[in-house]
Amino acid sequence: MTEFSSTTKPVQELVEDGDELPQSYIWRSDNTGDYGAIDFSVPLATEIPVVDVSLLVSSSSALDPELLKLRSALTSWRCFQIVNHGIESSFLDQVRKLSREFFHLPKGEKQKLYLTVHPQDQQELKYWPENPISFRDMLNEYTAKLRQIEDQLLKSMAMSLSLPEDSFLKQFGERPTMAARFNYYPPCARPDSVIGVKQHTDGLALTILLQDEQVEGLQLLNDNQWFHVPIMPHALLINIGDQLESSDGHVQAVLESATTGLEPCTPKAGLESYSLNLRVITGGDAWQISSMWSFYRELEAIKIMSNGIFKSLVHRVLTNSTRERNTLVMFCAPDPVQEIGPVEELVDEKRPRAFKNIKNYSESYFYYYQQGKSLLNAARV
Repeated sequence: MTEFSSTTKPVQELVEDGDELPQSYIWRSDNTGDYGAIDFSVPLATEIPVVDVSLLVSSSSALDPELLKLRSALTSWRCFQIVNHGIESSFLDQVRKLSREFFHLPKGEKQKLYLTVHPQDQQELKYWPENPISFRDMLNEYTAKLRQIEDQLLKSMAMSLSLPEDSFLKQFGERPTMAARFNYYPPCARPDSVIGVKQHTDGLALTILLQDEQVEGLQLLNDNQWFHVPIMPHALLINIGDQLESSDGHVQAVLESATTGLEPCTPKAGLESYSLNLRVITGGDAWQISSMWSFYRELEAIKIMSNGIFKSLVHRVLTNSTRERNTLVMFCAPDPVQEIGPVEELVDEKRPRAFKNIKNYSESYFYYYQQGKSLLNAARV
């Protein structure tokens, strides 16, 4: 759990108590970097590909065109929406409902949680949420369903590059991890000045996002232009992280931006997150509830495995002046002790090896992060 000053309130409490936002949450115009100011007038990304998962598992003539669409999605928009993924719409609605119920529990009930989701032998059930009553069963079922989707997507991504279908999957090892992050963005009185989540890329392999079914907020950067990501209520949004980019440049990761603020102790011009987050990180980390500066580099693995073919997505989140927004993101990553590196078939004279192999990716990532350095840059040949 991140430590805060005793005078620091989570954003949900600030809104509920009618407090004025501290200056630490205000995103100054001189801190927009290379990505531009907060802008609600950007176009809708209506051309983000929609991939039919049922066709990816078929043996019909429709498979090859769907694989081409998948590869195009990963190298152009660097993200895509999936439909016909096997999860019933009513179940996704229930996931959203329970997420909202959780964030409206009393503060003390939320703060006592610590939980891992997968592998199952690392679940410490005494720390699982007892309320809402069906929260535990819901998350178990959702995780199991997404694990199947993750495996199929990794196989299909390899096939889209004319690789053996297990080329990415086998680098995930015997105990791949999946981290759940429930995000709650309360209404913000100053949406033009406060970032939900600052622009970033993800550092691990795959991100699977269940968006709010009504309230937009996610923006992505494509060809130096910001776009709103459209809502498809029962689709899942997929983007890849830096770990897959090491697949020698064939797959790219997306940088998303959410309107948030940086944690008070950080020497930045505005807090990086205006949100309350419930995390479930496999491998022994904690469920965390707080307004906090969060790590967003989980998806670098895909960038590495693909030798840079798949690129990371830059994205951010904006706030809404009148409506709250709830999302659930699942971060999928290899076994923390697994060695990852560019797939051999993606390295040749025309496309030389772009990255070294990396052992203990998670440990190495945070080692470099604490020094203010990038593991991805350190891994480059």
